[in-house]
Amino acid sequence: MPDQTEHRTVERRRMARQKSFLRGMIYFNNRRNAVDCLIRDISPYGARLIFSDAVTTPDVLELYIPQKEQTLRVHAIWRHGQEVGVAFAQAAHVDPAAEQPSDLAERVARLEIEILGLKRILKKMKTDAGPEFDVA
Repeated sequence: MPDQTEHRTVERRRMARQKSFLRGMIYFNNRRNAVDCLIRDISPYGARLIFSDAVTTPDVLELYIPQKEQTLRVHAIWRHGQEVGVAFAQAAHVDPAAEQPSDLAERVARLEIEILGLKRILKKMKTDAGPEFDVA
């Protein structure tokens, strides 16, 4: 059954992503925040980024790839744990349909995953802060 899910994901992409092992850096909040990442899959339209910890970022980011000396504007499409799938902004010019809002069920599922991640972060913060932080 997992093979069918993986196969379905590949079919949705316009072009298969190539495996990669590139170091990256994302910038957000007017370049006031920077986080290292690993670019594991990449295509002309997007990439899969992996972080050492779960990170909370806005949907629009800048991705710097030192090995290519390239900075790209990206949009977060999905989040799952320490992974973020991004679409390159210039890809929207290639296919205007990429700007269309996704199916409502998919958007809800992505938001539920993001909420779970935020709840985990909040729980960890409460645990690290001790009992004085616990507000009922």
